[in-house]
Amino acid sequence: MAILVFLTQLAGATMLLLFAVRMVRTGIERSYGASFQRVLTRNNSMMGSSLTGMLLAVVLQSSAAVALLASGFAAGGYLAFPAGLAIVLGGDLGSALVIQILSFRLDWLVPLLLAIGGWLFVKTERKRPRQIGRILMGVAFILISLRFLREAMDPIRDSAFLPAIADYLVRDYVTAFIVGGALAFVMHSSVAAILMCVTLVQIGALPFSAGLSLVLGANLGSALIPVWLTRGMDIRARRIPYANLALRGVWAVLCLFAANLALRAGMIGSDYQGQMLVNAHLAFNASLLILSLPFCGMLQAPFMRLLPDEKPVVEANPLARPASALDPQVAGSPTLAISALKRELVRMADLVQLMFSPLLGLYRTGEPEQIKAIQAIDQDVNQCLTDIRAFVAALPADKMDSKNSDAARDMLEYAVRLETAGDVVAKRLTVLAGELRETGKQFSPEGWSEVQQMHEKILANLKLATNVIISEDLESARLLNLEKTEIKRAERDSRKRHFRRLQNGMAESFETSDVHLETLRALREFNSHIAAISTPILYSSGQLLETRLIEELPPREQEAET
Repeated sequence: MAILVFLTQLAGATMLLLFAVRMVRTGIERSYGASFQRVLTRNNSMMGSSLTGMLLAVVLQSSAAVALLASGFAAGGYLAFPAGLAIVLGGDLGSALVIQILSFRLDWLVPLLLAIGGWLFVKTERKRPRQIGRILMGVAFILISLRFLREAMDPIRDSAFLPAIADYLVRDYVTAFIVGGALAFVMHSSVAAILMCVTLVQIGALPFSAGLSLVLGANLGSALIPVWLTRGMDIRARRIPYANLALRGVWAVLCLFAANLALRAGMIGSDYQGQMLVNAHLAFNASLLILSLPFCGMLQAPFMRLLPDEKPVVEANPLARPASALDPQVAGSPTLAISALKRELVRMADLVQLMFSPLLGLYRTGEPEQIKAIQAIDQDVNQCLTDIRAFVAALPADKMDSKNSDAARDMLEYAVRLETAGDVVAKRLTVLAGELRETGKQFSPEGWSEVQQMHEKILANLKLATNVIISEDLESARLLNLEKTEIKRAERDSRKRHFRRLQNGMAESFETSDVHLETLRALREFNSHIAAISTPILYSSGQLLETRLIEELPPREQEAET
């Protein structure tokens, strides 16, 4: 019975730890996720890239998340292999720094984090303060889970069960190494796995030597996580995790045998506490980064030979319009017809994204050929709307129930919004980019940063809208609708800062004022059209109000009106 209670408490503490780590990461991604590409790709030096990876891992509390981001951008051609590998190595060191911070006894901080975080999350409506509240509560939950873990271990610390396992792991450090790797891989979080090992050593449930082998194994297991998660991605994305696995695996095995030889020879004491285990983990990752950084560029050629590029079957024009998903033969089946409409909407959204993505480059260069190419895609978007309108009109009314009819009408309305969003890009934003090129002027650094951040956020919203089309997920629809409010607020704040720069006499802001303000309005309108997919989902579930106006005015204001 005692073993059952222990396993239940251990599972509960572990799940709370995993949930808390994910909660912090979710808060960071929802607040700053749209800026990750700019942050990851702005450094060209190996040292700068590794520092970027380290800082991101501290923020996200996950080296695996940093590895996935780097792999995704490498697959898109935004990040070179050497810089991506440096980012991943720096992320591992940043994850070790997180463990160093969380390993201290910070139980006194829990009520403060819960109070501030809970108030921000519950009482505020703005996106960023709410996500900061989520992050603070996540950190508090991490500390609570570690306390639960210590308390779960206390009853069996002096039993015959745990010492027997501990003695076996001390004698067979290879098994301990494998167990640590499996633990990190199964938990999908090196932070959670190593914090668990450190806690066991701190309370005396495991000796330092066994904990050291477990931690070294957890380092190998953490490198396996991005390899597993990128298994279906482009080959360019998979090279970086495999290179990281090779480096970490070789260094972990070498350190395992060296450390255990030193322990048996008495060169390293075996009575160290949990803090020394954290220091050893930090030293492992720091030494790996220092030793590997000069070889990041040299490893590209061998891994390109090991994982060669896949030969394309057909050379496709990236701007070519794919075939329509609307098949007239399925119009007689309501279920198949709705599915076809969804696929066509996704294709239409992809075309709009293809138009919107290169806008920042146009504002810098304003090349007429690129502008014409984007405006040509708008013709394809218009044709999509024409096809969808004709397909919906051809649906047999006698076979469509009210639910499917409403769904078809909602998708037609969203197709109109997507077509309008395409017009905003083709007829307003590209024209503004051309005006900048003709005048030879550029936005001020502050103004350009504001436009860049809005573009990043809207691009993330466009991808989220595509997911909402497919899944009709209520939480995603709520998030997309909240992002609509955030873009409105960002546009208003940017406009105020622009006026402030004009008052301060900034020449660049004055020369580009009209273009800057019109760009902000166009970006806000574009995002409003994109976010419209959330409206029918929220309305049908009772999550959307009919009007934002107060239903009844206060008596004093009513008298003033009369």
